[in-house]
Parts: sequence; structure tokens; C-alpha cells
Amino acid sequence: HFLVYQKYMLLMSTLMLWFGSAIAQKNSWSSARPDGHAPIRVMGDHYHQKGEVMFSYRFMPMWMDGNLQGSNSIDNESIYQNYMAAPQKMVMNMHMLGGMYAPTDGLTLMVMGNFISNTMDLQTKMGADFATESSGFGDIILAGLIKLHNANQQSWHAKVGVSIPTGSIDQRDDTPMATNTPLAYPMQLGSGTWDPSLGLTYLAQSEKFSWGAQLNYLFRLGENEKEYRFGNKTEVNAWGAHKISDTWSVSSGLYYTHLQSIEGTNPELNPMMMPLFRANNSGRNQLDLGIGTNVYIPSSKWKNLRLAAELSFPVVQDVTGVQMKQSLIAVLGLQYALGHHD
Repeated sequence: HFLVYQKYMLLMSTLMLWFGSAIAQKNSWSSARPDGHAPIRVMGDHYHQKGEVMFSYRFMPMWMDGNLQGSNSIDNESIYQNYMAAPQKMVMNMHMLGGMYAPTDGLTLMVMGNFISNTMDLQTKMGADFATESSGFGDIILAGLIKLHNANQQSWHAKVGVSIPTGSIDQRDDTPMATNTPLAYPMQLGSGTWDPSLGLTYLAQSEKFSWGAQLNYLFRLGENEKEYRFGNKTEVNAWGAHKISDTWSVSSGLYYTHLQSIEGTNPELNPMMMPLFRANNSGRNQLDLGIGTNVYIPSSKWKNLRLAAELSFPVVQDVTGVQMKQSLIAVLGLQYALGHHD
């Protein structure tokens, strides 16, 4: 049934392209307006003109509660038939710092680094509650955004990037069963592999509205030192925004993710311990609905400062095997551009 959602997202992207061609005015797309950026969850959504610099900060908490088998909820007792412990809740907090610089009008360079902290609550088959934690720096992302077209208030750009494996894949903690035990795959901070990515983004504007669509693909190369690699990831994002004033806009978005399963297995993880120690309990299809806002300062000493927020809720989740259920993703962001011109 997820083929239906894939086709829906592709249809939405096609309609946006047609709609943009039909009503866009005959001048360049501009980021110098409150809806000039995509919702803050979307990365690499815009490029800059020669000499411009932008710094950004994002705080991204994600909450998970309960478990799924496929697209259906599964209770603890069912999990205990095959595992010694069941995950209950998980919170992931990510702090992301980013920088963008345009050496030419046609190329914008981008770097992103992050600090991650994870907490997972679990319960054993005997009813004992415990928690595991991990924290540290994640993988660093480098990318180039290549301007392809900007006319009639429509814009296209491509992205070529790579994720550098600077995040730890050897996070450990104590549990009731053992001390200093390796943590589950989702509790690790990086991939352990060099991961190239490709992307394509379309943007369009009218006097009061903006919209866009983005396709991203992340490749996992090789195998990390723990003898596994995460699955490749496809993302299809589509959004629209309404410019309420020169300083404020509201937005909504649909975000589809297809994540393939882990290949290989970490020999240190006992697959009977709990579901997320087993590599074939990985990979998912998910469709999220986001609601957000942007506040943009076009003048004064804070010119080109942008504040943004978005909440995303899963509409559909279909996981491979047994995995945790996502409940909410929040993104709060601050962006500040230097040398910006309309």
C-alpha cells in the first residue's frame, strides 16, 4: 500500500510544477521574504548569491512511544515471546549547527555538524524497568548546492554531498543483564561509513504563496568496523507556505521516507536481548505531516535573521519487523544571513 503514497507524493510534485508554470510572475525566485525558505525541517532547500554567508542552528527533538510490527501496534507480552526486554519510550535530541557560503552565483557550499543525545526506556520480561543513554557528536555533512535555473519566480537546484563518519558506533551503557554492553543500532551516533548523497529541489513563488518539492537519496558505502551498514534512504518532501506579511508566514508539508534495512550485523549484539539488537528489525516507510511557521526580519540591525518552527506527526508508519513507533518530531531553528541582497 505504500506504492500509493509514493505515487501520491510524485503526483503532488508534478502538480506543483504545473501550478508554478501557470501562475509565476516573470522575475527571479527570491529567498528575501518570510516564505523564502522551506519549512525548517527541510535541509538544503535554498542556495545563495555570490559572497553570501549564512549560519544556522536547529534543535530537533524526536519522541517514540510503544512498538510496531509492520503497521500494527504490538504489546510487551508479544515481544517477550521472542526477546528478554521490550523498548518502551525513546527520546532523541539533536543540536545541529550549519554554515553556507556561495563562492559563485552558481554554487553554494554547505557544512552541517550535530550533537546527539539519546535516552531509551526499556522493561524486562520480569518487569524490571531500566534506561540506556548515549550522547556525543554525530556525522559531519558536506554538500554543494548547484543552481540550475532561476526565472519566472521558479528555481531548480541540485545537491551533491557526503556524510563523513565522525559519529561513534560504539556507544555502551549498563543494563540489568550486563555492564558496559553495546547499545542498539538506533542508539548509535553515526553510520560508520562514508555516505554520498544526491538531491534535486524545485521552488516557486507567487505574490502571497510559495511551494516546493525535493527528492533526496542517501547511499551507504561499504561496511563499518562493526560489520554492518545502515540502509539507503530515499526522501520525497513537498510543502506550501502562505506569506501573511513581510515578516511572517505559515506552512505545511508532507514528508515521505523510505529507509532500507541494515545489511550485516554487529556480532557484539545478542539478537535475543531485545528487538532493536536484531538487524532485520530495521527499515521503514513513513509519511509525516508537518505544520510550521517562519518569522523573517527584512530590515533594522537584525536584517536577514529568521526564526522558524515546525511540528511533524506520522500519518502512516510501516516498519520491517518489530520497531519503535514514532509519535512526534519538532524542529526549532535560527538562521542568519550576511551579505544578503534581494
